[in-house]
Amino acid sequence: MPTSRPRHYVTETDELSAALDQEGARWPGLSRAQLLVQLALEGHRAIERDRDASRDRRLAELHEHSGALTGAYERDYRDELRAEWPS
Repeated sequence: MPTSRPRHYVTETDELSAALDQEGARWPGLSRAQLLVQLALEGHRAIERDRDASRDRRLAELHEHSGALTGAYERDYRDELRAEWPS
């Protein structure tokens, strides 16, 4: 089929062949090329979920510790510290 999009050629390794065989049951009726596309898209979605979960964990930790040092320093502490430094 004519297209201006790039084409990718992939050689089936034993590992890829086994993955395509296994996923063929999940998506019956798809060609091996279509299964490969589905696997690539599923992999991308899994990576996005991991990235989102990691970001959510980091944000939760930031919120958990936010304000932990409130009141640990006097109001003008930074200005007083800087005043001690030579110009």
